[in-house]
Amino acid sequence: MVSSKNTISTWDVHKSVITWVSPVQPSSINLLTTLPDMHIAVTVDIQSTIKLWDCHNREALATSNLESPCKSLKAVITKDGPFVLIGDTLGNLYIFRIPDLHLISKVNVFPYGFDEIDCSPQKKWVLLSKNYPHILPKVFYMSSLLRRSEFSAPVSTILEFSLCQRAFWTPRREDRITLMSRSGFPQITKFETFDMKLEEIGNKVTVQGKLIASFFLPYYEETPNWIGVSDKDVIVCSTHFFLLLFTINGLHLQTFQYCPETIVRLCVDPVHVIVTSNNGCLDVYAWEERSLLLRRCYRLQNMRPLPLYGFINNLLCDDVSIVQLMRDGHGPYSLIAYALNICS
Repeated sequence: MVSSKNTISTWDVHKSVITWVSPVQPSSINLLTTLPDMHIAVTVDIQSTIKLWDCHNREALATSNLESPCKSLKAVITKDGPFVLIGDTLGNLYIFRIPDLHLISKVNVFPYGFDEIDCSPQKKWVLLSKNYPHILPKVFYMSSLLRRSEFSAPVSTILEFSLCQRAFWTPRREDRITLMSRSGFPQITKFETFDMKLEEIGNKVTVQGKLIASFFLPYYEETPNWIGVSDKDVIVCSTHFFLLLFTINGLHLQTFQYCPETIVRLCVDPVHVIVTSNNGCLDVYAWEERSLLLRRCYRLQNMRPLPLYGFINNLLCDDVSIVQLMRDGHGPYSLIAYALNICS
């Protein structure tokens, strides 16, 4: 976790204790990514200095620098090892090796910085996108970025889908991704699902993205802000007042209403869907095993009601816990952790 004092720290959320704090950094930290299983954290500050921490020693294990400001950051573990993916404001993608931050690859992807780095579940693919009319998402074959000696150039394809707002790789299906866009006035929401496929022609490897499903969202008073996808090709999306389920072909399956509360965040994984309301409460849903639907499991009440100007800063979930970061107006941040019960 990054603090306003230019430090990062780690917490044992089950014991509610701080386990490690870095020294105060000379510049403000802009971005943070982690590999929890390796106890690794990577930071980028406003001077574009990259630092890798083992969350044990006081000093960083490795340091590197970018020439341009950093815009996006993601750490991943691939079959070739752990790496850091970084995008700058000039549209370049950098890949650094962990733990020494040795530069493996640099590719110019777009003329401008991209908003998202989205990797498929097993890190076979990486999607780079920007919510801009004339910049279409690109999908790269990850091995072509990591094994430069085996490929004459990075292997990628462009998805014909403008104004990409959100993207979500289908769990347990390495080659499938769903994209969401919003355009027009009033805004129209569109979903498209693509299957990625590698092809070998002679000694050349190419990749194609095949459109397999597409639909426009029926009219609602609000447009979706968050999306997720189940391993059964069900799209879950949230507006301010509704949690909605559709098949990837647009068949409406389920609606959960939130009013007068509003939905401010959605966290989706292969097992759970967690909805954060503007009052700080969390609703935990589970994907049904024998159907396409969601089952509402329980609500986690926020025991510290948010004032008018309070807000939810972030929500993270893994197999055993939920961690929520919120702020009471202009006061200090609160870190709240829950043990995650399996829905039966």
